[in-house]
Amino acid sequence: MSLFGAMQLGANALRAHQIGLQVTGQNISNVNTPGYIREEVVMSPSATQRLGHLLIGTGVQVDAVVQKIDKFLEDRLRGSTSDRASAETQEQFYTQLEQIVGELSDTDLSTSMNEFFGAIQGVLAQPESVDVRNLAILKGQSLAEDIVRMHGRVAQARVEANETIEKQADDVNRLAEEIRSLNIRIVQAEGGGVSESDAVGLRDRRSAALSKLSEIVNIRTAEQQSGAVNVFVGGEYLVFEGSRREVDVQLKSDEGLSLVTLEFADTGTALQVTSGNLAGLTTARDDILGGFIDDLDNLASTLAFEFNRLFSSGQGLSGFQSLTSTSGIADTSAALDSSTLDFAPVTGSFQIKMYDTQTNETTKTVDVFVKLDGESTDTSLDDIVSEINNSGVLEAKVDSTGRLTIRSLSPAQDFYFANDDSGFLAAMGLNTFFTGATAGNLAVNQTLLDDPGKFAASSEGIGAGTGTAVELAAFLDRPLETANDFTIKDVYDRMIGGLTQSSSESKAVAEGFAVFEETLRGQSLSVSGVNIDEEVIRMISFQRAYQATARYISTVSSMLETLINL
Repeated sequence: MSLFGAMQLGANALRAHQIGLQVTGQNISNVNTPGYIREEVVMSPSATQRLGHLLIGTGVQVDAVVQKIDKFLEDRLRGSTSDRASAETQEQFYTQLEQIVGELSDTDLSTSMNEFFGAIQGVLAQPESVDVRNLAILKGQSLAEDIVRMHGRVAQARVEANETIEKQADDVNRLAEEIRSLNIRIVQAEGGGVSESDAVGLRDRRSAALSKLSEIVNIRTAEQQSGAVNVFVGGEYLVFEGSRREVDVQLKSDEGLSLVTLEFADTGTALQVTSGNLAGLTTARDDILGGFIDDLDNLASTLAFEFNRLFSSGQGLSGFQSLTSTSGIADTSAALDSSTLDFAPVTGSFQIKMYDTQTNETTKTVDVFVKLDGESTDTSLDDIVSEINNSGVLEAKVDSTGRLTIRSLSPAQDFYFANDDSGFLAAMGLNTFFTGATAGNLAVNQTLLDDPGKFAASSEGIGAGTGTAVELAAFLDRPLETANDFTIKDVYDRMIGGLTQSSSESKAVAEGFAVFEETLRGQSLSVSGVNIDEEVIRMISFQRAYQATARYISTVSSMLETLINL
């Protein structure tokens, strides 16, 4: 090797150590930059030269500036991020749901129920008092309003979750486009279009975009030899090298709410989402909030029907001249148990009794029979109308909405109901306390609000009897047929207990995933993160190598000068 070759060797070494210092400075300057991946200079010996029978080295060359990253570990970290994001989203909605329910506050449903049935106890103590009956009615109204209010707040939370899912489509498309664009630039950079050090910065940005995408949806990545990364959601690709697929919003109706699902625009295939915020939101909307609404509907319908079954056979302080049902039937010729009623009657009968308002005596009993055994002769609403009209003392008719109106034919005689074991009165909404069949439409019968004396406390006939009130006051602890012999208190306790248990489990799962993610993140930082102490050591090493190389070049320069001056 000539002295000029030795000079070139020194120049190459200076350049290599200078690049090493620059990369070290880049690492130190980005020590607090989120998502930054530590860079490292890859050096190798330059090609040797033959000098006689000897092979002489020509110094060092810089092969690349690369990221220090464990790709397998990064894939695991992104997977754990998706799991943690899904679990935390579900936990947040459980927390929100518990706040709505407010079981530990003095405004929860259990308080409203206890106050309602406590007010019925007051009717037992003062059955002749209209004011006491009115208080029981108002407490029942408060209970119904609390259930409706709770339903509304949970339904609103479900709407908000649904709207957030819709916004996630834009986020997925934005990040997919960013990854696609970075793929193209990285391929260009590492294919010789620009220097490899530029591609390292692009890879940082792509890695950050992949991390953000994994927060939203579970992804699987596969890096190609070209440097591009393919991204898959479930078994479908989202980004393929320099192209991507658009994610679109699909709507389907569910009880008045247009449920949002995400699908690939080109094929209409739904995203197979198993984790990430999107999975957590979907689970919260459909299972957590939707499931609670189902439970609340079950509580409301059980309360309404079973309470009405008792109440409708009772009597108040006065009877009726005319009464119209709160529910209607579209096909009045259809069997009652196959009709559009919210609650299905069963085989049995009920009584309508005529009451002389002058003598205060019951003058006639009209027995109405309901037969529902699956035969062609099953009772329809038309049959009920005929039975009542055949009594000679009552008139029954059905209006255009399918509602039944019963009217006394004598102004001097009122009528009242008794002994209904068919559930017809409760199903049709005749002489009932509650109207509605879900948590969204539960209310107190307007007839009672207009005339509190109609509160049916008696089972002995019109007057201040308390036979029905005794049963109503004990309703909380009464096994209910439609609830598989559980009490209404059991139904409520199971609903709240299930929520509390699920919320606790959700919190534990979220904490577990968060700990696991932090463990993997720590492992990732140990590989890819910047350690200031280590970088300072590298900086000193490059500095000393640079100084030594400069001294080497000075020595070679002196040798050249000596040779030239000969």
